[in-house]
Formats: sequence, structure tokens, C-alpha cells
Amino acid sequence: MDAFSSSFLSRLSQNPKLSTSLITSSSTNIALLHVSAVRIEDRPQTTINANPTTTTTTAPPSSKPLRKEIPTKYTPAKSTPPKTQSPQRQKPSRKLVEPSLPTVFFNAVDDFINTFIDPPTRRSVDPKYFLSNNFAPVDELPPTECEVVEGSLPPCLDGAYFRNGPNPQFLPRGPYHLFDGDGMIHSIKISQGRATLCSRYVKTYKYMIERDLGSTVMPNVFSGFNGLTPSAARVALAAARILTGQFNLAKGFGLANTSLALFGGKLFALGESDLPYTVKLTQNGDLLTIGRHDFDGKLIVSMTAHPKIDPETGEAFAFRYGPMPPFLNFFRIKPDGTKEPDIPIFSMTRPSFLHDFAITKKYAIFPDIQIGMNPLFMIAGGSPVGSDPGKVPRLGVIPRYAMDEAEMKWFDVPGLNFIHAINAWDEDDGDSIVVVAPNILSVEHTLERMDLIHASVEKIKIDLKTGMVWRHPISTRNLDFAVINPAYVGKKNKYVYAAVGDPMPKVSGLVKLDVSVSEGDRRDCIVASRLYGPGCLGGEPFFVAKEPNNPNTDEDDGYVVSYVHDENTGESRFLVMDAKSPNLEIVAAVKLPQRVPYGFHGLFVSENDLNKL
Repeated sequence: MDAFSSSFLSRLSQNPKLSTSLITSSSTNIALLHVSAVRIEDRPQTTINANPTTTTTTAPPSSKPLRKEIPTKYTPAKSTPPKTQSPQRQKPSRKLVEPSLPTVFFNAVDDFINTFIDPPTRRSVDPKYFLSNNFAPVDELPPTECEVVEGSLPPCLDGAYFRNGPNPQFLPRGPYHLFDGDGMIHSIKISQGRATLCSRYVKTYKYMIERDLGSTVMPNVFSGFNGLTPSAARVALAAARILTGQFNLAKGFGLANTSLALFGGKLFALGESDLPYTVKLTQNGDLLTIGRHDFDGKLIVSMTAHPKIDPETGEAFAFRYGPMPPFLNFFRIKPDGTKEPDIPIFSMTRPSFLHDFAITKKYAIFPDIQIGMNPLFMIAGGSPVGSDPGKVPRLGVIPRYAMDEAEMKWFDVPGLNFIHAINAWDEDDGDSIVVVAPNILSVEHTLERMDLIHASVEKIKIDLKTGMVWRHPISTRNLDFAVINPAYVGKKNKYVYAAVGDPMPKVSGLVKLDVSVSEGDRRDCIVASRLYGPGCLGGEPFFVAKEPNNPNTDEDDGYVVSYVHDENTGESRFLVMDAKSPNLEIVAAVKLPQRVPYGFHGLFVSENDLNKL
């Protein structure tokens, strides 16, 4: 979820003389990092040419895997770290390029920054915390057949389930945040009751450049800009890297680690700091990155990781945001993949963190929350992205086919801060709208202490004529990463499937909510639930209908799927649960040949749709 990256870098990509770059480096005064499954940079056998910028590298003939699984637990920085061995160095499995003289110099400067100017002393940027246990990265896995250990896979699951998330290519040597990892997609292809798992990096421009150089070049945006001095140092280092030709910002700097979407006849890996990357699943279950997609030059800089696809029209609605006016641009993509012109929203008067939005059949709804972007925050030693307690949250409503922002209306909703929208629909012949979303009750902890975040699902109704706003709590439980039956996007639905934070970003279970309960009924709307058990944690669920083409079937007639990891045994599974049952009964469990780290958002694509890609 490289959500904030665009806040700092999107405008720089338009100027080849400006950039940000970072290679994480070791700190001599920081406890050793205990992580599993990370690439350790090792010095291969080399033959250096006369030209110092060109190096030929020969890998040893008996190269070992780049990663080794080492179960780990987080040790807080202020406690005395246990005596342990550092991660074992392993020989690279492919040819690497010996660093050029400029690279060696830049890496040394970065070592100095990470050691003496901005070491990862705070928990919010401590890699020992964010890469412990099943947050640690894994190596790529080619298509590998899985074992169905419980029940059987329903025929409606023929297709593939994809889950995106952060998986850093290199061991961080400086500050690191959960959102900073390179995007890796974990797909499970299902056909006639058999399953095949594949884990592949999204081959972004950033990933490929850093892979070939053998070290990180771009900065960790979420963790690298804390305080004026560290930020200035890293920006200066980044500019030097650009001027020497190590990186071209015009080719993108995003991670593509947040989500996936299917529209316009293509499957996209998304991260809102960059353009979408087209990906494809082969017949044998392998994942390929096709490339960066700009919609025939009509999309510049970036796009949200949460586009909304109308299931009836096939249109995609999306936006991009940034630190320079206009802070918000809204646009539509036709079913054939043609992008319509941007609609700049100048009535958003200051930059805001706008990760998600909602659509109805008539409108698009944008949350302007108490998380914003302000470079002055760095003067106090913090990140330029932070909470603004003096700001009054509001919702912006604009017709989804508007030609300009003249019809944009804003409604103050004090105390409403949602990062993810679940759904929205029209009521009262279009004179009112209803939005369902998890409201973050402790927004000041969004970046610094995610474990202190509590999100309560609410139903918000706005009378577009009078401006009156009503709010109705759906559940007081800590819930987020909620989904619905995709056929109900933009229209009134009854059921929601949400992840239980224990605390976030860890997910201990799943609940089913009935959001049709009347406003006068103050019952908790949870109608079904399943906890995964001690030490077992999952992620965002996804609903798959049994008969997606049958308009007469019940809304909840289908299955909820998710990856779940057992931290006691180190085993990951793919679970299929009956969405109609009161305890979300498990109807199938697939043992995975490699663990799947905790991640962000997923998507199921039917076999029929896969064949069209």
C-alpha cells in the first residue's frame, strides 16, 4: 500500500533533474535484524572492465537460494536484544552487477544517513517490527501444485484468486515501514478441484533497476522522510543518483504493492504512487508483468489503487491525488479501456490523504479526512504526512458523469475519517446517498501506531438537498478490509464481510455484517463470524458468488476466501468458507507449498475472464 508515495514524488517525475533515491544500509549501533526470507547482498566473483561503470559478474556455479526461512519474533528496540546470529549469507542465484564507483559512493553516503542522521529507532519505522514473523518477505515461487487437505474446491472457484502486498526485495538497513515493500502477487489458480500457487514480484521499473544494481536506489517513502535533516539528505542523495543516470523518474517509481483490478480487458497491479502495471496469468499458473500502462498517454503520474468498477456497465471510475493543485482529479475509463479526460477538483483546498472513495449509480463520493500533507510537519521531526486535528472532515459528492466540478458539493461530517469505503448507493430517487465505511476512531495513530487503530463500521446518509447528515453505527468491533458481493457495487446491498483486527494490521478472523438493520435498531449487526484460532492470522477476505450470472440468486449465496497463516507451525493455507452459514463454515482448505506473508487487497477472476486477457 504505497499510498503516500505520490505525495512526495509524483511531481518530481515531471522534472528529470529532481528525484528521490535511497539504498538502505546497515547501522553499527543498531541490534541485528532477525527476519526471514530476505535477499542478502553478497559480493560475487567479478571481472571489472576498463570502464568503471560497466562490470561483468559471474555467479558461482553452485548458487544457493537467495532466501532462508528463519522464524522470528519482534523484539522492541528499547529492550535488550537476545544474542542471535545474523542472517546467513547465501550466494546469489543469478548474475549480479558489481557496483560502479558512483554506486559505491552513494551507498556509503546512505550508510552514513541511516547510521548517524536517521537510524530506525522508532517502532513505526523499525524493520525488526515490520518484518517479524509472517510479515517477513519470501522468495518468488514458480507455479507449484498444492494439496487440498480439507473438503473440496467448489466449481465456481475455477479461475484464480490474487492477493497483493509488500515484499521487500532487499533487507532494509535503515528505517522501514510496512507500506514500503516491493509488490508481490500471490495467486492460486484453481481448475477442476486442483490448485496451483505462484508468487511473483510485480516487475516495476523500480524493482528491475534495483534488482540489476543489487541494492535499493529509491527511498522508502513512508519511513525515509521523518524530520527536515534526514529528508534533505535523502533528497540530495536522490538528486545525485538521478543526475548520474542511475534512475529515471519518468519511468515510474511506484511499488505496485496495494491491490489488483480487472477492467478494460486487462488485469492491473496497483499502487497509487504510480501508473497501473498490467499483469497476466499463464495457462500453467505463472504470473507475468506485461508493463506500465498509461492508457495511450492519457494517464500521467499516478492513479488510485481502489478504482470502482460498475458491474452492470463495465466502466471503471478512478482518481489521482497529489501535493500540488489540483489536489484531486476524477476520471472515468470506458469498458473498452479508453480513458476520459480528468475532472480537476479545485474545491479540495489543501492536500489530503485520499486512499479510497465510493460510487453509486449517480454519484462519486470522496472523503476529505484529517490526514493530510504538510511539509511543515518535518520541521518538528515528523513525517510530512500526518493527522490534522483542527480539520473538519467532510464528504465530497459529484455526479459520476459530471463534465466539470461545478456540481461538486461538500458536506461537513465531524469525526468521520475513513480510509477504505465498503459501498454506497442512492436512496429517495437520488435525493440522498448512503455510504458504508469503517470509521477510524484514533486517526492520529494511522501511520505511527497501527496497532492502536480502532475502526468502527458506520452507515452515513446524506440528504443532498438539505445537507443533513445522519450516522448509524453498524458494529463497534475493530473491523476493516471489508468487501461485498462485487455484483452490488454502487447499489444497495445487505451483507458485508470484514476482517477482525487483532490489532491491525494483524487479522484474527472474519465477520459477516447485516447493514440493512434500521437506524433505530442499535443492535450490533454481526450475523456470522469465524476466528482462525490461536496464532492463526489472515487478511482481507473476498466474496465469490456461486452463480455470478444468475440475477435471482441470494446476495450471500457464495463463498468467502482468504489466505491464513499459522504462526505456530509456519504453515499457510487458502481457506474457502460458506458465506451463508452462521459460523462461516470451512468447506475447503488448501495447504500452500510456501507461506504467504500478510498483505493488502485481493481479487478473484473467473476462468472465463482469465481466458479473455
